[in-house]
Amino acid sequence: MLVSFLVLLGFGCLTGVTTVLFGFGGGFIIVPVVFGVVAATTGADAMHTAVATSTAVMIVNATTATFAQARSGRLRKAHLHPLIEFIALGAVLGAVAATWAPDSALHLLFIAYLAITIVDSALRRGFLDNAREGAGEPLGKVASTAGGVGIGAVASFLGVGGSVLTVPLLRRRGLPMADAAAMANPLSIPVAVAGTAVYALATPTTPYPGQLGHVNVLVGAALLCGSLPTIAVTKRVVGKIPDRVHAIAYLALLVLVLVAMVVTALV
Repeated sequence: MLVSFLVLLGFGCLTGVTTVLFGFGGGFIIVPVVFGVVAATTGADAMHTAVATSTAVMIVNATTATFAQARSGRLRKAHLHPLIEFIALGAVLGAVAATWAPDSALHLLFIAYLAITIVDSALRRGFLDNAREGAGEPLGKVASTAGGVGIGAVASFLGVGGSVLTVPLLRRRGLPMADAAAMANPLSIPVAVAGTAVYALATPTTPYPGQLGHVNVLVGAALLCGSLPTIAVTKRVVGKIPDRVHAIAYLALLVLVLVAMVVTALV
């Protein structure tokens, strides 16, 4: 049990760093880790528990980072509205669908989602080669409405917060990586809230102490013990990383998570 706590605490610290630098409120780090811990202990509904716990932790991480980044002036209202409202709508739809999906299907879809995102960001222009720092073209109606619903649905379904969709989207609109990552946090909050509410009310196959629906409260608390202090420290380096290096690091992190998920699928 102590080993599991230390593992969660360590990855919680990593989550705090990724929340600030990349807009990952938890999903891409937390889902593989919680899946591994639950699969090695109780084993029941491991992927559902991982996704649900990820969304719960994301509420706290994304909200904390949002307040910190708002004070730095990196949040742009023109890109938040109405995108955030439609993301919230999609998040409810995605979370409800996820409660009905088989555990194995969630795992495979998570892997596919990561792979597509990595290839798209690496090969399509506008992510790695964005040189229009500060341009920030406004989102069109289709991107804000239909795109927002799609982002919310996919993010909530897989418990990833939406940063992997919103960061490339805003990046291609001319925002520097620091601003695109900062914007991902407030845009992840409705996904986290909607997803957590649905998962907390769901009935797991085998209920365990310390769980609220599919949300493992004890695991979430251990992760937050690591993430909250590192968010406070990491916010001081935002904007000091060269833009292209920041973008490459974003993709490198996605590759590492993809490898982790493929390995857990094969074990």
